[in-house]
Amino acid sequence: MATKPVILWFRRDLRLHDNPALNHAAETGRPILPVFILDRSPDRPSGGASLWWLDKSLRALDASLQSRGSRLILRSGDSLIQLQSLIDETGADSVFMNRLFEPAANERDAEVAHALKSDDIDCKGYNGSLLCRPGAVLNGTGGPYKVFTPFLKALLAKTEPPAHTTGPRAIDTPTAVESETVDDWNLHPTRPDWSKGFDWTPGEDGASDALSAFLSGGLKTYAVGRDHPDRSATSRLSPHLHWGEISPWRAVERVRQAAEAGKAPAAEAEKFVAELGWRDFSAHLLHHFPTLPERAFRPEYDTMPWRDDPEGLEAWKRGRTGYPLVDASMRQLWETGWMHNRVRMVVASFLVKHMLIDWRIGEAWFWDTLVDADLASNVQNWQWVAGSGADASPYFRIFNPIAQGEKFDARGGYVRRWVPELRALPDRWIQAPWTAPPEVLRDAGVRLGKDYPHPILDHGQARARALDALKTVSGRGDDMTDRD
Repeated sequence: MATKPVILWFRRDLRLHDNPALNHAAETGRPILPVFILDRSPDRPSGGASLWWLDKSLRALDASLQSRGSRLILRSGDSLIQLQSLIDETGADSVFMNRLFEPAANERDAEVAHALKSDDIDCKGYNGSLLCRPGAVLNGTGGPYKVFTPFLKALLAKTEPPAHTTGPRAIDTPTAVESETVDDWNLHPTRPDWSKGFDWTPGEDGASDALSAFLSGGLKTYAVGRDHPDRSATSRLSPHLHWGEISPWRAVERVRQAAEAGKAPAAEAEKFVAELGWRDFSAHLLHHFPTLPERAFRPEYDTMPWRDDPEGLEAWKRGRTGYPLVDASMRQLWETGWMHNRVRMVVASFLVKHMLIDWRIGEAWFWDTLVDADLASNVQNWQWVAGSGADASPYFRIFNPIAQGEKFDARGGYVRRWVPELRALPDRWIQAPWTAPPEVLRDAGVRLGKDYPHPILDHGQARARALDALKTVSGRGDDMTDRD
């Protein structure tokens, strides 16, 4: 009698190294059926940029499996139905998976496990995406942390890094199992193909290369360099981490090894580890407060007097606000599917505070356009900027886009790259071209209102309006100053 296979259910763990579900499946010594199911039903539908990434990442994973004598089986539809179908077809009696922790996905996983167990199918789940499983790190009273720094301290103190693993050299997979193809799913955009500027290499090898490039470059000056969008100082690992093409613990291990070898200061490595900790903190908050995508963490902010401004919203989306740093950031997002961390805060603040447009609208745009769109991180960061979240910035903080540009893009390199119509403006004027003398604009070939828009709002007036709105929500009017 042939040995029954086990099912390895891939989701957002699209890698072979440091993959707990794969390692435990391999320990059974039985044939393995690697499967990915395109199931849109329980989750928020993935945005276009995320689907672009998934298309490439699945192809890369299949190639990696084939190099070990296996292949990726693709199915689409309801996860439970597709798993039961595979079980019926192959006689498999165990399912191994790395868990998803968003509320809807977590509920779906529990339902799948319960249904399979009732059919005498063993279903085993692991944490393959975070430094620590949400709910495992609690404060002294047994409740959830609501402030990041003590959460990170507890997480690093209580969590043991797993050993680095490379997965089995060979994976025995039955050949007579039907599979759909990635091409069947039409995940890559067409008519038009808006992804032509995407400069990414999805997949496990791409994640490894991105980490190596960061270790030899940006890590050395990470704490300061990460705030300057004109520098290549960030890791660009966020989409790889979201899709599970690299373990966060592997990234921690590598940056600490670099510091130990004297290739980067230890403080820089630990700053990067702290940034990874924010991923966990976001997942931790969403786990304990599952209404975060819809409701403000601080309930009083659900009474914020948001404005309806379709024209302003469209100008923001398309990078036509008249504020160069904001416009450069939004154009970078549209053209590459990614945006630098510092300017994410600036453009979010501009939408929520300057324009008084609901943070949920901005979060939805990021969800559709970011290759690293992650529900927990996206929601937590938007609420942080809006002042309505846990461990939020001062609720009255309003990022000044001009001052932010002068501080973090002082020579205008970032603006010149993404807003080329301003390329010839001198550094002094590039963050606020409407303040330039007419002869300076003329010499630079800039006609405000034609080549580049006038500002859609006045910073000072918008700031005052936002502070007035925040007073009505917070009930406070004291010590409210904007921060740059």
